[in-house]
Amino acid sequence: MKTYRNIKEIGASRPAAGKFIGAILIVALMMGLAGTADATGLANARATAMGGAYTSLAKGSDGTYFNPANLGFSALQQNGVQIVGVGVAISNNSFSLDDYNSYTGATLSQSDKDELLGKIPTEGLKVRADAEASVFGVSMANFAVSISAIAATEINLGRAPLELLLNGNTLADTIDLNGMYGEGYGLGAVNFSYGQRIYKNVDRQLSIGGTFKYLKGFGYEEVTEMNGEAVTLATGFEGAGSLVSRTATGGAGYALDLGASLQISRNYTVGVSLFNFLSSIKWDKDTEEHRFQFNFDTLTVVNMGDDDLITSSDTTVEIGSFNSSLPSTIKVGLAKTNGKLLWAVDWEQGFRTAPGSSTTPRISSGAEYRLLSFLPLRAGFALGGKPGTTFSGGMGFDLSLFYLDFAVASMNAISGASGKGLNFAVNTGLRF
Repeated sequence: MKTYRNIKEIGASRPAAGKFIGAILIVALMMGLAGTADATGLANARATAMGGAYTSLAKGSDGTYFNPANLGFSALQQNGVQIVGVGVAISNNSFSLDDYNSYTGATLSQSDKDELLGKIPTEGLKVRADAEASVFGVSMANFAVSISAIAATEINLGRAPLELLLNGNTLADTIDLNGMYGEGYGLGAVNFSYGQRIYKNVDRQLSIGGTFKYLKGFGYEEVTEMNGEAVTLATGFEGAGSLVSRTATGGAGYALDLGASLQISRNYTVGVSLFNFLSSIKWDKDTEEHRFQFNFDTLTVVNMGDDDLITSSDTTVEIGSFNSSLPSTIKVGLAKTNGKLLWAVDWEQGFRTAPGSSTTPRISSGAEYRLLSFLPLRAGFALGGKPGTTFSGGMGFDLSLFYLDFAVASMNAISGASGKGLNFAVNTGLRF
């Protein structure tokens, strides 16, 4: 067994570093930790293909996830059943699939390491995964009911530990663990939506609506505290830190969405949706707190075998029930709703940073063109928010009574290999 004289030798082991960075890239690109606001609407392929700009275009049961007020307009009502829909989005803020193919398992030069570290922002490597499955939805006139399952996770790995693993340490280095975090949840939802027109003057109409969601919690984990640092001294290393998290495997709660839509004319509609205006989830099954602490004092190559120099504790205790809430988000959209060519533009703003939500505004745009009445072609573009720049596209088969939609989106690049994340969606249903 090889003993390293200092941490720097670990970073200097180039084949090992190449394998390790491959593991980091796998985590960044493919991590399936199971947030679009809490992943709602991710399983709608038409919306995904149009960049998420769907607030003023959503019809029928789609209004449940994008704007329930649309159910108040006869032009946007759609009697039918959504059979199934699935959507998955995985992304990170640093690496692409091309990076993974280039660096995993390779012998890394110093310029390679510098290039990789240059891709990681100051706030660290962020990985997020969103997923949604809609297993049933039905809409009749002003009403819609649907059942779905959603999951959202976000973690942040600090830049300093990654830099240490690639380059090693120098004298008086401080490796700071502060600012790293993680949170994730899985929920089932039964959604009840209603929209009502409250004003009409020729073609101008105003509608309001709401969606009540009964939520069943499947799992929750949150890092509530993470801090620590290690310092390189002339005589060795010193460090201390702690991590506290809480978990649960079951709970229940509710959420309420509100919406309003104004049909300006037969061809144009503007809408606004407030997601999770009210929400609360009480986690009360297998609720636990996990606490890990470590401390080492003047650790050197000579004394690193002494048991009393490194102390750590790992404890798990049962705790009482606790509450969490879903992040609130507002969307405003304008859309052209008639003709062979439809288009839409949305602006989205989150009220707090959480899995699936960001306080950074996001602007989405999309278009749908029907060269043939049964073959809609779609494309979209969005920027801002957590996903960043997104290019999307898709198509559908619309046979009047039956429809099938597909979509794919790439984050930060048109090519999936060059992007920093991918989003896939497919859904199908029947119309009466």
